[in-house]
Formats: sequence, C-alpha cells, structure tokens
Amino acid sequence: MSTLLVKHAQVLATMDEDRREIADGGLYIEDGFIRQVGATTDLPDTADETLDLGGHLVLPGFINTHHHFYQTLTRAVPGAQDAGLFDWLRTLYPIWARMTAEHIEVSTKVALAELALSGCTTAFDHLYLFPNDSQLDHEILAARDVGMRLHASRGSMSLGESAGGLPPDSVVETEAEILADSRRLIETYHDGSVGSMTQVVVAPCSPFSVTTEIMKESAALARAFGVTMHTHLAETMDEEEFCISTYGRRPVELMEDLDWMGDDVWFAHSVFINDDEIGRMATAETGVAHCPSSNMRLASGIAPVRKYLAAGVPTGLGVDGSASNDGSHLLGEARQAMLLARLDAAPNQSGGDLLTARTAIEIATRGGAAVLRRPDLGSLAEGMAADFIAVDLSRLEYAGSLHDPVAAAMFAAPVTVDFNYVAGKPVVAEGKLATIELEPLIERHNRLAGQLLD
Repeated sequence: MSTLLVKHAQVLATMDEDRREIADGGLYIEDGFIRQVGATTDLPDTADETLDLGGHLVLPGFINTHHHFYQTLTRAVPGAQDAGLFDWLRTLYPIWARMTAEHIEVSTKVALAELALSGCTTAFDHLYLFPNDSQLDHEILAARDVGMRLHASRGSMSLGESAGGLPPDSVVETEAEILADSRRLIETYHDGSVGSMTQVVVAPCSPFSVTTEIMKESAALARAFGVTMHTHLAETMDEEEFCISTYGRRPVELMEDLDWMGDDVWFAHSVFINDDEIGRMATAETGVAHCPSSNMRLASGIAPVRKYLAAGVPTGLGVDGSASNDGSHLLGEARQAMLLARLDAAPNQSGGDLLTARTAIEIATRGGAAVLRRPDLGSLAEGMAADFIAVDLSRLEYAGSLHDPVAAAMFAAPVTVDFNYVAGKPVVAEGKLATIELEPLIERHNRLAGQLLD
C-alpha cells in the first residue's frame, strides 16, 4: 500500500456534497483513493510521501468532456481562421486526410500535456477519422505515457459528399468497418471499474457526417457493452437546417428517433436547443459538453448554459478541438464559460442571474464527472479517486485577490497549475510536467504539423 499526505493548503475547495472549503486543509490518500479529507491537524502525521501545499489553493482535477487532440496539428491554418463551421471543415478535411499513426500519437501527447498544465486530470477525446492506417490504439497508448485518465472515443464518419454528407469520401468508412473496430476497441481497452484510467466511448461524428443506420447500430453496440455514447449536436444554424431539410426533424427530435437519448449519452455544443428540448434532455438525463471558446471562435453562438443548469441537464466543459479554440487550457475555459454566460444574461443587470465563479468550477469538476458518468471523480471526498490540482496563490496573477482565493481561480487571469496529481501520482510538479519531456515533443509536433500543410 502506498500513501500520500497533502497538507497545509491555504484553502482546499472540496466540491463535495456540502461544497466545503477547508482552511489549512489536506488529504490522506491510499493507493490512489482519498481516505480522509479535512484540516491538516485532523489528518495522519506521516505517509510514504508528503506534499506541503502551504500558500496554495487546492481544487478537484478538472474534467474535459469534448476535445479533438489531433487538431493541435492544425492551429491557425490560413483559410480556416475566419470561417464558420462548415467552411472551416471543408478547408481542414483534406489536410487531416494526410495524417498517419505518428500524427495521432504526437498530437495526443501535446494535447494532454497542455491540458495537464491547465488543471485537467481526465480528458475525453473525439477521434472520428482514421486515415493512412491510423487507429485509436495509437492515441490510447500515447496517453499512458502522460499519466492522465482518458475517455477515448471510436468516432466515425460514414456519409461522404457523394451521398449528401459534408466530409470528402476519402475520409469516410463503411458501417461494417466502424462497428467491427468499435467492438474490438471496447473489448481490448475499456475498463469500467472504479478508478479506471481508460474508457472507450462510441461516438459517430455528427448528423451531417454519418448515416442514420450507423447511429442506430452504434447505440445498440454501446448499450450491449455498457459504454457511453457521444456526438456533436445543434452546434450551428447550418446543422439545424441540415437536420430539418434532410430528415424533417430538429436535432433533438432526430436523436430521439435514433435511440440517442439517455443518461449514457452526451452531446457536444448544443447551442441551438429550445426550451422544450432542454426539458426533454433533462428528463432523459442526457448531458452536454459546453465549449464556449470554440463557439465564439467559429461564430456559432452562445449555448443556453444557465437554462441547462436550471433544468438539471448534466453539463460539463470542453475545450473542443485545438483548431477551433485554438488551445487546450481548461482552467481558462472555465473562466470563459463564466464570462460568456454573463454576456448572455446581459439584459438582466441585477446580478442575481449571473453565473458565479463557484458554479463555473462545479461545471468543470462535478459537472464533467456527471457527463462522463464517473461517480468516482469530480470532488475531493472520502472514497473518491485522488485527482487534484493546486495553484500557488503568491503568483502575480492573484495579487490583491486573496480575500477569496476560490473565486480568484476564475476571476483572475488563467494560469498554469503548479501541481496536478492523478490517482495520487504527479503529472505536474512545481509547474513542470513530471511524466514526459516537453521540448523534444514540441519540436517533433511542429515538424509533423509543417509536413501536413506542405
């Protein structure tokens, strides 16, 4: 048995059922799980390892519920910088079609490194195209080197341009290929146990890139194996118009027809959702990955986050792809979610309807855990997985904000974290990655990104 004692945090924000914030707080951890939470004086005196976090704010690890790791290779691409979603995709599809297994491996490590430094301990990735013999295996194995929890999706595209879809035919697959590989990956890598490090998700890309047949078959496969399901939905007006003109259904109605509603499902973006649909999603316990920066970057719109929360729709946070953000800073994304929701509430100037800093943190922690269906994550409480982050409150960015350090994590300028522990093991220590060497990774990543655009 290995033990870790975390002590003397200036404030430990547990995000537990009571939302306790403990001064001079700490954690006692055994074999990757929290056994005690409280004031330092109430914890054991010794452990195999002791981490003194005096002067630090400690939070549960943040959970990213929507990303495309491979897109770190195509940030700020000319021709895609000032385009809406459909034109942005048409520009980038041919570039992504050149990727190989090496691109998947290296981009996974870069994305996870950036996420780890920004406070993420669990990341979901939506990989939905597999050109040139690349496979989801390359992502899963690369993630193990970084040491973060991964929910990896076997995404898919089956509706090419020639059949009325958006993606070029060169990047779509047959339904038989998709289903066979999805089953193989679940059987090989999925771990549904408490504290698992790797889970596999079934994730057709979007209504405009897959057939209704693969949506139905994917749902049946996922439920047969007890894994979760994810897709893009209602991201833009173009998508809404596509669903209505092609299927005679609004996006949520289409999902209901295809057996894509339930507590094992969550959608990315969901910007254009009306009040009736929000109620139906809440009843079904279907979740949402809110991606504020991407929605602004592509001029998609503002998702009705306050309505989701009020209705009880499970709501998490996503940085989305690094070609539509163009970053993977999860602490910054939580701040962006808070600010954008306030802009959406601008007509109500009383302040009573504004998204608070603590609600933004809750979306990034407990909310993400609910979306991914991970009751073992999202808070610092006895029995939970020992995933936590810490920031040094003596940093310049926090000067003048120490009267409320928890709120300062959202209101002050986003920082990189000083510590990031997953299952009680360091991924970031003293502000630096503890698991992989960053400089040669960045050099290799830039070389591969340049090759894609040559």
